[in-house]
Amino acid sequence: MDDPQTSALLRELVLRLLPAGSPFSPDAALRYARRLLSSRLLSPSSLPADETSLSDSIKRQLALSGRTSAALAFSDLLHKLSMLSGPGSLRHRPALLLLLKSLSDHPASCVLPSLPLPASKKTAVQSTAGGVGGVLMLSKDPDNIREIALREYSDLAIEDAEIDEQTLVRDVLYAAQGIDGRFVRFDPRSDGYDLPETMRVPRSMRTMVRRLCELGWLFKKVRGFVSENMGQLAAAEVGTVAQAFCSALQDELSDYYKLLAVLESQALNPIPSTGSSSGDLRNYLSLRRLAVWLAEPMVRMRLMAVLVDGCKDLRGGAMAGAIHGHAQHGDPLVQEFMGRLLRRVCSPLFEMVRSWVLEGELEDLFSEFFILSQPVKAESLWREGYRIQTSMLPSFISQTLAQRILRTGKSINFLRVCCEDNGWADAAAEAAAHVGTTTRRGGLGYGETDALEALVVEAAKRIDRHLMDVIHKRYRFKDHCLAIKRYLLLGQGDFVQYLMDIVGPELSGPANTISSFQLAGLLETAIRASNAQYDDRDILDRLKVKMMEHGDGDRGWDVFSLEYDAMVPLDTVFTASVMKKYLRIFNYLWKLKRVEHALIRVWKTMKPNCIASCIFAKEGMGVKVQFVSVLRRCQVLWNEMNHFVTNFQYYIMFEVLEVSWARFSEEMDVTKDMDGLLAAHEKYLSSIMEKSLLGEKSQGIVRTLFALFDLILRFRSHAEMWFERIYELQIRGRGKSRSKAKDEFSKTNSWLEGGRKAMMQLAGEFIQKMGEDLDKIAADQLYPTK
Repeated sequence: MDDPQTSALLRELVLRLLPAGSPFSPDAALRYARRLLSSRLLSPSSLPADETSLSDSIKRQLALSGRTSAALAFSDLLHKLSMLSGPGSLRHRPALLLLLKSLSDHPASCVLPSLPLPASKKTAVQSTAGGVGGVLMLSKDPDNIREIALREYSDLAIEDAEIDEQTLVRDVLYAAQGIDGRFVRFDPRSDGYDLPETMRVPRSMRTMVRRLCELGWLFKKVRGFVSENMGQLAAAEVGTVAQAFCSALQDELSDYYKLLAVLESQALNPIPSTGSSSGDLRNYLSLRRLAVWLAEPMVRMRLMAVLVDGCKDLRGGAMAGAIHGHAQHGDPLVQEFMGRLLRRVCSPLFEMVRSWVLEGELEDLFSEFFILSQPVKAESLWREGYRIQTSMLPSFISQTLAQRILRTGKSINFLRVCCEDNGWADAAAEAAAHVGTTTRRGGLGYGETDALEALVVEAAKRIDRHLMDVIHKRYRFKDHCLAIKRYLLLGQGDFVQYLMDIVGPELSGPANTISSFQLAGLLETAIRASNAQYDDRDILDRLKVKMMEHGDGDRGWDVFSLEYDAMVPLDTVFTASVMKKYLRIFNYLWKLKRVEHALIRVWKTMKPNCIASCIFAKEGMGVKVQFVSVLRRCQVLWNEMNHFVTNFQYYIMFEVLEVSWARFSEEMDVTKDMDGLLAAHEKYLSSIMEKSLLGEKSQGIVRTLFALFDLILRFRSHAEMWFERIYELQIRGRGKSRSKAKDEFSKTNSWLEGGRKAMMQLAGEFIQKMGEDLDKIAADQLYPTK
């Protein structure tokens, strides 16, 4: 407007539009035109930012109305206009296009509206004017009859009211601060601020007051929450997240107080009366203006009230997650407000994550963190020391990321407490430097979830790698697993055979008479007599004899076992429950070895052929034939038993133990963290249990196997008893032969014949009993008792 050329053009336009005989002077009309052009009724944000979209809209409108040629002509003229440069070119083409389009859409409003008249002609102009206090009133009614009628009704209603608008504005401002005003007071029955029902005020004004006083009700709710939590701060009942939330709310309320102070200063200015020009330039505050001022604070206060209701009984991560749920909103104002609030609220939570991931410290005095610690022994630190509280896990942290955060801090504590290692500090510092994150406080915040995840992933990778190096190199985890395989799973053949040979006589006695110290000495002897002596002394010192609980009638074989002492930190893998499984497998394999050893002893007993050749040369030929038949049956039964035991032992040792160990060894070499190592060992142990028929699904088969083992041991006992009696008969037979020679010499052999007949009868009865026992054992072998 300061350009002389523009001013000259505007003056020429006004002179052309001003009708002849008009009561307005050209200077007054020019000032009014300048005022219209300088108004802010059309916000710059509503102007089209894109000339192309506006031109496309005009061409589309022309084409839809059937004026295709006009659309082509418009496109050509616009192109020529855009090609102009230098003097005479237009700088605001989009605004010009918008003006032309508006004139085309509303031709009835293209007439210059009535100008304000001097005060002497105010009454005459009010009948036709459409402006109020200098504000342009555009209407399709040229005479603004409807507007004039509404204004007159409004004036009558205001004159009839008991209270003026300025007083109501002050009361509303008091109510917005939670304070009762002169007329607007808090009503406990309706739970809100309102005017007395007996007071005469226009309905529209009463409605406006109620709408604005909602802000006071929301303010009281938010302020009450903040006051209540701050009052509990001294009693240490409010967590750090709740404290941050209250601090953020208090800052928002402080900004709200500043706005109310500005509005109160404006409320002191009187509201101009209808149609007066004295109040045009004054900074007054009406209810409608107050509604505009409080529109944005109302949105914020509603959000804070909703958050207060949703977080009343929550704390820590649960509170942060609830607030985050309200941040998913399409309104940019709400998004900006919630983002600012969440950055304050989540600051303590992200600091806990940083401290846990990089330092292994759990600074959680109020149980707000989603990781919970509990006091346990060192061997249970990894499995039971820390766990995730699902109720405290905020929704913006995924379950996978939470598990990785848990494992990273747990690895640091495991290295520090169980391994007495401090190398994790360098790994954590390298991880932070790699992702470009500071290790100091405040390095992470809400909205930086990607940076948090990158830090956690890198720290977990480096710290887990260091932990695996310590476990494998410093504590030789694989060597200890191999030692358990050799000695508890009976993989060291020469050691097992020698041990069974020297402890067999000792274990044959009653369990309550066996000395564990003597067995420990025999164990050491077996170690020194086998290749086990070349193992590391630290490994051999961990191998000990264990006598299980025994009852009446138990033999040493039933209670003898070996155990391996896995100290910290290896007892994290070889826990008490794991060692019980190893003990169960050892007892199973030990009984299988005992059965094999018993069959070998039976074979040694049956092997000498002199049994059949030396017994009863002539008179005992019938007994001898009967004995040979029974002996063959005994050898056939032994062959069947030995065939079963040999093949089953081959299956256990090679198809189960060796294959499972090979797979476990491969997984052990490629695992990258402690959880993976524990899972691989658990899989290895479960594979042995299942394939060895010790699982839950194979209980029936195991009972059958143990019945067969007991049958073989019974066969061994019978065989020893049989051949012990046979040796006695041989000795008696030889004694009778020597007596016969003497009797022939003395001619007194009558009583000898009687003795030989008795011995023959005894031998026949024994061999018959031996055959019956074999029949019973063979039948039990076919149909073992389950």
